[in-house]
Amino acid sequence: MNTLLTLAEQSGYTQTGSIDEVERLCAAMAAAWPAAVSAFDYGESAEGRPLKALIVSRSGALSAQDLRERRIPVLMIQGGIHPGESDGKDAGFIALRELLSGGAAPGALERIAVLFVPAFNTDGHERLGRWNRPNQNGPELTGWRTTAENINLNRDYMKADTPEMQAMLGLIDTWDPLICADLHVTDGADFEPDISIQVEPINQGDPQLHQSGVALRDALIDKLAQQGSLPLPFYPDLYEADNPESGFVLTVYSPRFSTGYFPQRNRFTALVETHSWKPYAKRVQVMRNAVVGLAELAAEHGADWLARTRTADATACRLGGSDLTLNYKSGWREPAAAGKTAVPEGGAEAEFIDFRGYAYTREHSAISGGQATIYDPTTAQTWRVRYRNRIQPTLVVRAPSLGYFIPRAYARRIGLRLRRHGITVAPNPMNLQHVALEQFRANRVSFSKQPFEGRMRAEIAGGWQPLDRKIPQPALFVPVAQARSRLTVALLEPQAPDSFAAWGFFNACFEQKEQLEPYVAEQIAREMSASNPLLREEFDRRLQDDAAFRADPAARLEFFCRHHPSWDEQLNCYPIYRA
Repeated sequence: MNTLLTLAEQSGYTQTGSIDEVERLCAAMAAAWPAAVSAFDYGESAEGRPLKALIVSRSGALSAQDLRERRIPVLMIQGGIHPGESDGKDAGFIALRELLSGGAAPGALERIAVLFVPAFNTDGHERLGRWNRPNQNGPELTGWRTTAENINLNRDYMKADTPEMQAMLGLIDTWDPLICADLHVTDGADFEPDISIQVEPINQGDPQLHQSGVALRDALIDKLAQQGSLPLPFYPDLYEADNPESGFVLTVYSPRFSTGYFPQRNRFTALVETHSWKPYAKRVQVMRNAVVGLAELAAEHGADWLARTRTADATACRLGGSDLTLNYKSGWREPAAAGKTAVPEGGAEAEFIDFRGYAYTREHSAISGGQATIYDPTTAQTWRVRYRNRIQPTLVVRAPSLGYFIPRAYARRIGLRLRRHGITVAPNPMNLQHVALEQFRANRVSFSKQPFEGRMRAEIAGGWQPLDRKIPQPALFVPVAQARSRLTVALLEPQAPDSFAAWGFFNACFEQKEQLEPYVAEQIAREMSASNPLLREEFDRRLQDDAAFRADPAARLEFFCRHHPSWDEQLNCYPIYRA
C-alpha cells in the first residue's frame, strides 16, 4: 500500500508530487484494483505532456458506453485546473484509495463511477515555484496558475482555445458526468470557515434541477459540518476587494467557468474551495471529506438526479421560441441618505449575516496610499455584514424557433468548436426561400482596451432584424431542438457574455474596411444635402437636438456617407443568421 501513498502524506504535508507522481499513482491504482480501475490518457498538453484520468467503479462497467446503457451515475472530480491549488489532486488520490479499499463510503462504488482528473493543467503543474501562491499556507512548492500558453483554463470552457480544454470537452462529452466537482483553494479574506461549496443549477440553468441542486449543496454541507468543518454555501467573494466590512456578494458564474458551464449542459456542478490560509494538511483532509461526501450523495441520490437531468435534456429540445436568461447580476442599491438601510435592486430589505471571521483593522498604507486590511487570526470575531445574494437577469434573449445558420465562410471554424461541445451541427436541410431569417445588426461595439485570455473581447449592443437581402445558402444548420440548446444559445447569441462574438471571433465584422476620403466625403455630402431635402431636414434636426453630433465633424460627414451607395451595408452585422 505504500506505493499508493502521495508525497503529501509521506512528507507530512509539506510537499506535493509532480506529474511523474500522477502517472505513477494512476498506474499503481489500476494495478492494485484492475477490475475496478482503468487509467487512460484523454489528451495532450501544449508542451506534449499526457493528460491522465482514472475511471473507478465496482459496478462491473468501466466503459462510457456501458455506464450510459446501465444508467450508472458518473461523478467527475476535477483537480489541478489551477495547479498551485493542489489540494484536489492529493485529496482525490487519498479519497479514491479509501473508497477502493473500503475505508470510506462502503458500497458507493457499486452504484456509481468516479471519473478523476488529478492534474488538468499539467504544464502549469510543472512550473514549480516557492512563491507561485504567496497567500497560501503550503505546500512548499506549487505549480503555476496558467498553461504553457499563459491561458487560465477556468476561463476557457466556452471558447476552448487550448489543447487542454479541447481534450477536456471531449472527455466530458464521452463520459457525460452527472456531477462535476471542480476543486480549488480560495483567495481573499482571512476567516474561520475552511471550505465553501457553491452548486449549480441553483441560481441558473433549468429550473427543474433547482431543488436537486439545493439538496446536493445542503447535504454535502451537513456532512462536512458533522466532520468538524465550518462550510460555507457560497464562494466568499468580498463585495469590495480587501474590505471585509463591505460584506459578500453571490456570484453567478458565466459559462467560461466550470461552475457556469455545466448548468448549460443540464448537469450539476460543485465549486469546492478550501481556504488558502489553513495549513495544507487540514485543507487536504477537508477536501478528501468533500470528495467522499460527494461519492456518498451520488450513490444515494444519483439515480434520481440522473433521471431529472434526462427530463431537463428533453425539455431543452423544446426551448425554441422561449426566453432564456444569459447573464445575471447581484448587488444592492446604495441608500439614498445616511442612516437608511441599503436595499437590493429588486427592492427587498438587505440581508445581513453573522460571519465567523477574525479581528482586523483597516489602516492607511504608506506604501500604496490606500487602505490596507490587517488580520489577527488569533482573535475570532463575528462579522455582521451584508450578503448580497439577490440575483437579477441582465440579459434575456428569446431563442430562435428553429435554430441558427452558419454561412460557409465560418462553417469550418465555428462548426468544429460547436461539435467539441457536443452540439448537433448538420448540413443545411432547408429550402431557405421558405424560412424567415434574421440578422443581428450592432448599433454599438466596444472592444476591450487590452487582451483578456489572449483575446480582444467585444461588447455588442443591437438587435435582430428581418434579413432583407438574399444570401448564399448557409453551409451549416444548428438546431435549437437538442439537449444542448442552452449551450447553443449561449455560444451563438452575440450579446451573451461568453459567446463566440463576445470572445472576439467576429471582430473583423465590426471594423470599417472601406471609406471615403474626407475631401470626397465633403463633396458627396454637399451634393446629397442639396439634392435630397428630406435628408437635409433630418440632418438639421440632428444638429439641433444632439450637441455631441453637432460638435463632431467626422460624425456629421458620416451621416451622409451612411446614405450613399458606397457605404458597406454589412458593417456591424453579425455573420450568423437565425430562423
